[in-house]
Amino acid sequence: MANILLGDLDKELEKRGHRFVRYADDFLVLVKSHRAGVRVSQSIERFLNRRLKLKVNERKSRVAKTDDTDFLGFTFKGTKIRWSDKAFHQFKWRLKRLTGRSWFVSMGYRMGKIAQYLRGWINYFGISEYYSPIPEIDHWLRRRVRMCYWKQWRRVRTRIRNLLKMGAHPNVAIPMSFSRKGPWKCARTLATQTGMANQWLKDQGLLSVKELWVNIHYPATAR
Repeated sequence: MANILLGDLDKELEKRGHRFVRYADDFLVLVKSHRAGVRVSQSIERFLNRRLKLKVNERKSRVAKTDDTDFLGFTFKGTKIRWSDKAFHQFKWRLKRLTGRSWFVSMGYRMGKIAQYLRGWINYFGISEYYSPIPEIDHWLRRRVRMCYWKQWRRVRTRIRNLLKMGAHPNVAIPMSFSRKGPWKCARTLATQTGMANQWLKDQGLLSVKELWVNIHYPATAR
């Protein structure tokens, strides 16, 4: 419906020679100065009100530099594009839900849902050129998954058996299994990190955000 209603707006902006991008009813018009932005904004608002009989949401509409602008979950830093802070917070919130200790599902099902979400997220936000926080995301996600396993291995015997089977040394596996620390703290110990090593987590189906990002930006290297 938005595309039908705003088709005339696209034609008007093209006729005026403006550079713009639109997705449904969200759009950006790019101009060279703040003064030009104010002028164009007022002109477009008049066009929408009088010609198309549409009301502009003044709360969401403004004139700003591209560095201070969010569009469809992205923001801009100079000539580079990156995900917005809001999109990143939503990403971590969703992963917290998927790795929540109170979600009583099998680890196989949990891993499948995490993988599904990560693939979908990276397919959309993977064009972001912001690499800096990605390694920390992987580190944080692995710790949360270790926490989930530790929570499921409720019995001391189960924890000892699993850690030893995974290659953890008895001198660290046994004392850790008797620890009264919470699962989150236990997930960042030598016993759990050597037992549930990164490769073991990968074998269980945990995807790496870093690897997914590299596959998009450096496909030749990823192969």
